[in-house]
Amino acid sequence: MSESYILDASALLCLLQEEKGAERVARALPAAKIGAVNYSEVVGKLVEAGVDEAKIDRLVDALHLTVVPFDRTQARLTGLLRAATRRLGLSLGDRACLALASAEGATALTCDRSWTKFESPCRVEALR
Repeated sequence: MSESYILDASALLCLLQEEKGAERVARALPAAKIGAVNYSEVVGKLVEAGVDEAKIDRLVDALHLTVVPFDRTQARLTGLLRAATRRLGLSLGDRACLALASAEGATALTCDRSWTKFESPCRVEALR
């Protein structure tokens, strides 16, 4: 069985903005998904950067990336991760990505090194 990946918002933004680590995200893309919470974060960051809605849709649609709905199982695990990640400052979006990766048996790709500083319920790969 090949490895699958769940992209954190930071990983997808890294790819879209061609930052350090983008090549790693590009290699993982065929086996990657993103959760709806993290997708929302990406859209919000692009809007803040002045990217219009049509361009956002074109950028993301060109990646053929599956957006996974945020369900009850993920919501529960996201909440449970609060205690373990509070001291590290992980956001709701961060915890939602970890919850989805755990539920899918996937590796979470992120640019946030703090994710590697606690016992995560899934494999975590920090891009930089």
